[in-house]
Amino acid sequence: MELYQLRSFIAVAEAGHLTRAAEKLHVSQPAVSGQIRALEDELELTLFERTSSGMELTFAGQRLLADADRVLGAAQSLRNQAKALKGEVAGRVGVGTLSDPGFSRVGEFMGAMVERHPLLQLELHHEISGAAFAKVRDGELDASFYFGPLSHPGVDGLRLRGVSYRVAAPAAWKQRVLDADWDAIAALPWITTPPISTHYQLLRALFDQHGIEPAKVVEADQEFVIASLVVSGVGLSLIREDLALEREAVGEVCLWRDLRLETDLWFIYRAGRGNDPVIRTLLEVLADTWKLGPVPGTQAGSAGL
Repeated sequence: MELYQLRSFIAVAEAGHLTRAAEKLHVSQPAVSGQIRALEDELELTLFERTSSGMELTFAGQRLLADADRVLGAAQSLRNQAKALKGEVAGRVGVGTLSDPGFSRVGEFMGAMVERHPLLQLELHHEISGAAFAKVRDGELDASFYFGPLSHPGVDGLRLRGVSYRVAAPAAWKQRVLDADWDAIAALPWITTPPISTHYQLLRALFDQHGIEPAKVVEADQEFVIASLVVSGVGLSLIREDLALEREAVGEVCLWRDLRLETDLWFIYRAGRGNDPVIRTLLEVLADTWKLGPVPGTQAGSAGL
């Protein structure tokens, strides 16, 4: 069997559709269909059931999917190991970044990477946190910064720091929100984010916990845009605590209660690639940038991933 057949198998399994898988792989739909058919013939198994809505994995396909994923990961690791044995980590690596590069120290990280590993070409892709997670999981990105919980078997990560969010309102609304209860707060206009974002998930969990629904007025996907909209009097929103306190100090926002929603900032990568020289290089430089100590598996020692 060929690696490109396994890539098509995984892409169709993830997309659930031949056409969407072909678009992702940048090949024609007949080519993907032919590769799946050839793989099924070689394995003497049916991997997919063709349905009116797309492609569904058979029981055999479900059992083999994880193995196919591991084979592709091992092949990529082999290529990177070979490059490392030649004395230098080299190649191209896609890394996702989030809305505030200063908070995640992207500039420091990139500067150290360029200085230490000039043959490793980093391509930065700005993403919403949830989209970054999906692209790392699906192999579209090698790694990414990510806000949120990390409990997926297909993704590993290096925890960089904890992050707190506060409920912030326009400063002019202080008297309206000072003694407001949950129902009153929910009834005010809210600035939300796309459902795929961790910010949205935090807000959704907060209101679900109290059995209420926030009134939505506008959707935005950037930390600074959200903060600006709150300052302008558009509505309330969750704002990262460091930004919220800065705005409160200059009288631009007020904070509702001493309420904090906690999450984490991670640097994530696909499970099974932890010993890939490219991923190891990224993790080691990042750990130095954040002063986290040695990464597990390096000669210097170990620290928690």
